[in-house]
Amino acid sequence: MAEVTLLAERAPEKHTFRRSLPYLRPHAGALTATLGVVALGAAAIAALPPLVGRAVAAVIDKDRDLLTTAVVLLVSVVVLQIVLIRFSELLLLRTGERVVRDLREKAVERLANAPLRFLESHRTGDLLRRATGEIAELALFVRRDMPNLVVVAATLLFTSITLLFYSWLLLLVLAVVFVPPTLLALRSFSRAAEAAFGGQAAAEATVAATMTETLTARELLATSGALPGWLKRVRGENAEVVSAARRTGWAEIRIETVSLIEGVATAVLLGLGAWMAVEGHVSVETVVVFVLATRVLFEGLGDAAQLAGELQVARTGLARLLDLLESPGAEPVAAGASDVELPRRGELRVEGVGYSYREGARVLDGVDLTFAAGERVAVVGLTGSGKTTLGKILAGLYPPDQGRVTYCGTDLSELPGPTLSRHIALVPQDVHIVTGTLAGNLALVPGEPDDAAITAAVARLGLTEWAAGLPDGLATDVGVRGEKLSAGERQLIGLLRAALIDPAVLILDEATADVDPEIAGWVERALAELCAERTLIVIAHRPATVELLSRVVRVDGGRVNAE
Repeated sequence: MAEVTLLAERAPEKHTFRRSLPYLRPHAGALTATLGVVALGAAAIAALPPLVGRAVAAVIDKDRDLLTTAVVLLVSVVVLQIVLIRFSELLLLRTGERVVRDLREKAVERLANAPLRFLESHRTGDLLRRATGEIAELALFVRRDMPNLVVVAATLLFTSITLLFYSWLLLLVLAVVFVPPTLLALRSFSRAAEAAFGGQAAAEATVAATMTETLTARELLATSGALPGWLKRVRGENAEVVSAARRTGWAEIRIETVSLIEGVATAVLLGLGAWMAVEGHVSVETVVVFVLATRVLFEGLGDAAQLAGELQVARTGLARLLDLLESPGAEPVAAGASDVELPRRGELRVEGVGYSYREGARVLDGVDLTFAAGERVAVVGLTGSGKTTLGKILAGLYPPDQGRVTYCGTDLSELPGPTLSRHIALVPQDVHIVTGTLAGNLALVPGEPDDAAITAAVARLGLTEWAAGLPDGLATDVGVRGEKLSAGERQLIGLLRAALIDPAVLILDEATADVDPEIAGWVERALAELCAERTLIVIAHRPATVELLSRVVRVDGGRVNAE
């Protein structure tokens, strides 16, 4: 069995922001300009206490000219600060949204190109949570909190420089009284935060996955009597979310102790500053500037403490998203150059193929098969014998654990996705339909066919009358996931997609099974037209289907026998 690299339930958060740098590089210019505006706004905030101190000194010295100049400058800086801060918030918002948009697109692209085995090894709800929920929380942080966080950080830097310029002694006292206990509080928060926030994200992802399965299994739950037991499971998982949220709350409380430390530090500074002014060690202006600048410093630290929880939520979500984007298991299967030229029709060969879903339990073992160009073959076997797995391997959806599958001598694993799709097409028994119109569903094939190509394919399979009988023809709304379509109409869509591809090899997972009588005639007619002049491989479930094909391959115990 090929090893599948699974995503961590609690994604590692070490160096999260450093790991995100490659995704920021395309926006480096915008980020640099934005940070420049932020720095100017923060410098304006840091300039306010010295200007107030200068005005106080002018009052004490009874210097009207100096007072007038200080007041004019103070008003000007206040206006400039408001403009710069608001402008920087707008720039941060725009740039941040672009980064989040790119991450969202990369997540969708990653999931769309990930190996089928990787997707099937994870709960759908967990993958959706990483690709949508975590990005939504990251976007909320960008809109609501990131501008404040960046402005606060820059303000703290410039205010500290101001304090150092006016009195290194008072700054030293501040550092001794305030910094050590604050660092202890931050360290305590940091130790508890990763486990607490990561645990909450994992618990919420589990609930999201269970809710997704609840919707897909609603019919089973309603008819099997399993609903009470399922709801008990949901309640248990929901209780774990509540417990995880409480642990997160206790972690956030640890950061709130910074406010108490601020109060103690302010009292010490006021007392010491007053004594130094009376003794003549510092001027009144210096004390005023220091008290005001310290107030700005503490307000910034208070804001930073309030944002610490939101920053940790964003960090946890970003770590889970990066876990998806960086996972080796989600890497698309390596393929050759995109300009591979293959014959329009040719031989499909299976050489020593083995496959397992779990270690020690082979579904297929040592399979050797040859499908000549234009041959019609039935693949039969008991339920669970590996027929559908063989069909997916033949279509290139599952890379074999051992051996290889070739088309015209070229290994399928070396073919780019679009090239493979143009030569080999699989129509599953349960055709996937997306919400939208009939034409929109038919266009989900390589090359993005236009309306003319779709109309021509409908005519080629003799389905013009069927399409015309629909409420709005090709523009008919198929409903959510095709709920307005019958099983037979779903199969017709699968066959029409195959006609638009015009593959060399067509694999049908019993396309006529479970077809309603009204549509059965249309399906048979479409199949007759579609199967001409191409290799046809039918995973057959009914004897009537087997009798129509020239060769039978039986899958039994992981091996195949030709009949």
